[in-house]
Amino acid sequence: MVEWLSSATVRRRGVGCAAVALFVGLATTGCGADPAVHDGDLVVFAASSLTEAFTEMGEAFAAEFPGVSVTFNFAGSGDLVTQIVEGAPADVFASADDSNMAKLTDAALQAGEPVVIARNTFQIIVEPGNPKGITGVADLTDPDLVVVLCADNVPCGKGAAAILEQAGATVTPKSLEEKVKGVVTKVTAGEADAGIVYVTDVQAAGAAAEGVDIAADVNVTNNYPIVVTEDAPNADTAQAFVDFVAGAAGQAILAKYGFLAP
Repeated sequence: MVEWLSSATVRRRGVGCAAVALFVGLATTGCGADPAVHDGDLVVFAASSLTEAFTEMGEAFAAEFPGVSVTFNFAGSGDLVTQIVEGAPADVFASADDSNMAKLTDAALQAGEPVVIARNTFQIIVEPGNPKGITGVADLTDPDLVVVLCADNVPCGKGAAAILEQAGATVTPKSLEEKVKGVVTKVTAGEADAGIVYVTDVQAAGAAAEGVDIAADVNVTNNYPIVVTEDAPNADTAQAFVDFVAGAAGQAILAKYGFLAP
């Protein structure tokens, strides 16, 4: 069962203020676990760039272990940390970088050691056919181009800023988006010529976009750590979910969506 809810509904249910929440009927893990051991609600706060992979993760999880209802709260990692620090009930937090996970652990809001489940790197996202002929980061400095980036308080924005600095490129973005999906949407809707996003987001956009590679000597790679939260209402099931994501089935799904092995 999959149900998309409005942000207002999410807030009423105490999940937090993410733009979208996804409810999926799930159980928790393979690994020989008894499905009857895990039940109830599970709330997973996950970086926006994990949306497609974690949605399929939930479907695979549900097929193997019925009995748990999981809420996926997808948003920028910085927003998710803020929500948890302010008391939003979350069982699991999956970040798109180490620094936002560090904010959680610095506040002692983790139940154990975070586990890196994947890595991700960046591409320039452009419209299909690359009509502006963009070949690399230097082209983004063209004042006639409409470029959008993530805000610098979210992982995709920090990554973009590091790439531009390492490339010696000065870009004035048309807008700064609070999550990577905002950049994707602006480009695929024809509101922008280009942006810097994760490779996985270009892949997820399918025929609606193309990716231009960023030179390896200026590109950056982010870790994706995951952890059970200190006050997880459903801690045992939360750990089972983390184990599933880190296990063979979860890793295969992440690889399918273009994530690099941890």
